[in-house]
Amino acid sequence: MDFAAAAQALRANIEKVIDGKPDVVETAIVVFLAEGHLLIEDVPGVGKTVLAKALAKSSGCAVRRIQFTPDLLPSDITGVSVFVPSTREFEFKPGAVFANIVIGDEINRASPKTQSALLEAMEEHQVTVDGTTYQLGSPFTVVATQNPFEMEGTYALPEAQRDRFMARIRIGYPDAAAELEMVRGRDSANPLDDLDAVVSIETVQQMIATARAVHVSSVVEQYAVAIAQATRVHADLRLGASPRATLQLIRAAKASAAMDGRDYVLPDDLDALALVVLPHRLVAHRGGASAEDIVASIVAQTPVPAEVPRGAHSG
Repeated sequence: MDFAAAAQALRANIEKVIDGKPDVVETAIVVFLAEGHLLIEDVPGVGKTVLAKALAKSSGCAVRRIQFTPDLLPSDITGVSVFVPSTREFEFKPGAVFANIVIGDEINRASPKTQSALLEAMEEHQVTVDGTTYQLGSPFTVVATQNPFEMEGTYALPEAQRDRFMARIRIGYPDAAAELEMVRGRDSANPLDDLDAVVSIETVQQMIATARAVHVSSVVEQYAVAIAQATRVHADLRLGASPRATLQLIRAAKASAAMDGRDYVLPDDLDALALVVLPHRLVAHRGGASAEDIVASIVAQTPVPAEVPRGAHSG
């Protein structure tokens, strides 16, 4: 398997339906190959669900979509035990979470209790129903979309759940040229209908294993910890990055390095990903700088270790 070629095929396929947003597409692929979960936050109509569906269709993975609504129940997500009269036994009926890619559409329109049904699945790749634990498949990624929480009819995601998302991205409005191309190309057809898988699930599993094996030197690990530690003592933050955030920053950097054709992580990988991996986990003081600006400032001020030479495996 050629990792770079497979990643490029994924990128090119998704960009058939996501116009003019190469950084957004690349981040989505990085999170997927790092076995993380992706939160796409933006106003309605900019392509959040389209991006999630394009990733699912391009990867050849089993996909389930959950439309989050105020009346959605936790059992709709995890599954439920149903009594079968013919056997006089309870039979487990899997919920929508039993898929390789779970698209949670407008996740913040459901109640916090329903949102929390995803917590065990996202962290441990399993669900527990009526005292019995069921393992989820591999790969397993939740791609959730949400509108800004200040919009009517939405609930803010709890901090514990935001922390389980490896990255948060915003798609933003397309530029004029990309929007014109979209209008011309989608007037009579939906490009998602013609999107085929460009890699198999077996290839995805191999790519995940390859990304997991990318080397991280001790100095790069120390750099990641220094960035996370700086968020915990920053005067403008009430809540800093968790240890989980540090682990996920490194995992994302490994996948990004593999996509770049390297078998080792550079400090630049951490710098590039910190702005999508950290801010959504932080809580800034009201009226102060935004979490994004604070992370950018921390990255700029944290001393960068010497570049690690290719193939170096000692700290």
